[in-house]
Amino acid sequence: MNSELLMSDAAHFRIDYVINPYMDTSVQPDTRAAVSEHAAIAAAHVAAGRTVHRMASAPECPDMVYTANGAWVCGDRAVLGDPPAARAAEIPYFRSWLKENGIDVFDAPYSFSGQGDALACGDLLLAGHGQRTDRRMHDVLADLTGHEVVALRTAGEEWYDLDLAVAVIDEGTLAYHPGALEPESVGVLHSLGLDLIEVGTEEARAFALNLISDGRTVTMTTGAPRLAATLRERGFTVVELDTAQLRKGGGGVRCTALTLDNRLPA
Repeated sequence: MNSELLMSDAAHFRIDYVINPYMDTSVQPDTRAAVSEHAAIAAAHVAAGRTVHRMASAPECPDMVYTANGAWVCGDRAVLGDPPAARAAEIPYFRSWLKENGIDVFDAPYSFSGQGDALACGDLLLAGHGQRTDRRMHDVLADLTGHEVVALRTAGEEWYDLDLAVAVIDEGTLAYHPGALEPESVGVLHSLGLDLIEVGTEEARAFALNLISDGRTVTMTTGAPRLAATLRERGFTVVELDTAQLRKGGGGVRCTALTLDNRLPA
């Protein structure tokens, strides 16, 4: 679980357009600080025993640092993302990297935010929709991977991807912000029989749920002390990292890595 990751870099990260509520072209990231933030995230993954693969960003792709949106990878198959038009130039780079690394690549027939809206939790696939992913993509993902898809509709543009609303801590534990999901989807989440950790609005808006966990170590942003404390109380190692620059584009720790070791269901 999240032990093998693909990361790009922040060398060309900037705000050229607005495709989520966090972006403002008048508030540009400090490139040097963003590169340092990204390097610290990668180093934390390595320190936790994870393998980090690298894919260089392209000058014409200022959001390529958010590799999670490039695809959904499961076993030896990948479904490419179908992002907003402003990010479409990223997808050929993901296609090339995945093919060169022996992964069968499929195009998304509908709008799809890649791993941003597809979170594996054991044999379940938590699949977001309502903002950037077409609900019809859920059937595509189920057919290609055999996962039982759990459809979760996010509650507005602030939660443009599911990975801002829900976090997989281990195969039996989720963290989530109720206000980030439509009421029916909150009910669906509660019906799964998983251990749920509720996160408040302030911490969720600080990208607390945009984290990566391998079931032992949780790598997350600073600014969410309640969630960090709860996870430590439950026996997890928690690593908190500054993501102030990366947040200017609407992303955090989870957004910067594409998981490559999602397994096929038993």
